Amino acid sequence: MASKEYLISILKDNNVFKTGDFVLSSGKKSNYYIDMKKAITEPNILKTIAELIDQAISSEKIDKVAGPALGAVPIATALSLKSEIPLLMIRKEKKGYGTSKLIEGELNDGDNVVVVEDVTTTGGSLLKAIKAIQENGGIVKKAFVVVDREEGAISSLNDEGILIEPLISVNEFF
Repeated sequence: MASKEYLISILKDNNVFKTGDFVLSSGKKSNYYIDMKKAITEPNILKTIAELIDQAISSEKIDKVAGPALGAVPIATALSLKSEIPLLMIRKEKKGYGTSKLIEGELNDGDNVVVVEDVTTTGGSLLKAIKAIQENGGIVKKAFVVVDREEGAISSLNDEGILIEPLISVNEFF
């Protein structure tokens, strides 16, 4: 059975935590970076993340698993395969061609949705994905993030009525 300790161990083994000078997607500067894009290309890491989230949602009635592009899509896909719950992919913006959808996959009114994310800092991109689901009739039951940087994401999502559960908080690595 997957554990938080095992996930931390394999993330460390894969050098997911880097030190230096970085600019984050939120625009903030940081002296460390969590390279989850590297992590989510490793099957064992994806499998472990999916198992941990699946354990946490197994007793709930969840209709869809969603992940915002790009980093969360492999996580949501792994969870969808593990749980056998259909997948939704949330684009950063509507595409200007084809069906012009913001959400790929079948979202029905009243669907209970779990949203996953790779890393959160302020929670802005995760909140944008959650709002897209809500505006299209979905009910976001909970959000999971693999690593929370502990820079406001949990409180800002709680302020919006969204429960977010980090698998790991960044201080658990240092």
